[in-house]
Amino acid sequence: MDNIRVIEVKRSVFESNDKDAEKLRGELKESKTFLLNLMSSPGSGKTTTLTRTIEALKDKYRIGVMEADIDSDVDAKTIAQTGVKSIQLHTGGMCHLDADMTRQGLRELGLEDVDFAILENVGNLVCPAEFDTGSTKNAMILSVPEGHDKPLKYPLMFSICDVVLINKIDVMPYFDFDLEKCKEYIHMRNPKAKVIPICAKTGEGIEEWAKWLSENIDESIK
Repeated sequence: MDNIRVIEVKRSVFESNDKDAEKLRGELKESKTFLLNLMSSPGSGKTTTLTRTIEALKDKYRIGVMEADIDSDVDAKTIAQTGVKSIQLHTGGMCHLDADMTRQGLRELGLEDVDFAILENVGNLVCPAEFDTGSTKNAMILSVPEGHDKPLKYPLMFSICDVVLINKIDVMPYFDFDLEKCKEYIHMRNPKAKVIPICAKTGEGIEEWAKWLSENIDESIK
């Protein structure tokens, strides 16, 4: 657990990140690797959800995880305990990753034995949404304590996500959180977004989430 590799990723020098992201998606398709970009605000339960996801799918796919943070290797150590490949990406103070930074991470992770790569992006609802990482799919986690109005306040984040996980539904009775109103706001921003209520702590909803992932991974790497 004390030997987590820490990769210092450098800011992309490419003139167009969007073009580089499309190039990276092509490279991933060729290597038959599915890349999930997982985003959320701090404290939403990203790492716990990721641990549950790995438990559900590690017998079916070869999984590798890149943990992105401004500093520390706490999350990478937690994920390493699941038995999958895990590296830590330090962003040098930046609050996001772009396509070339993601490529640097994938190179260090090694894709020769990875079908399903996961990027746990830096925790916030603004910067990560602005930079295409080259991922196959984008997912985000919104936790109940954050409030059901977040899709109205952070429109870009919700508009770019293929799936939104609403986490910590076990505490919904204790917060003024309207699940149906939240779904409505999400679909105002992104009518095609899949919305899955979950509780990473208890495992509720993880089966549906894992099913969605499996269908998309199989379609991508076939």
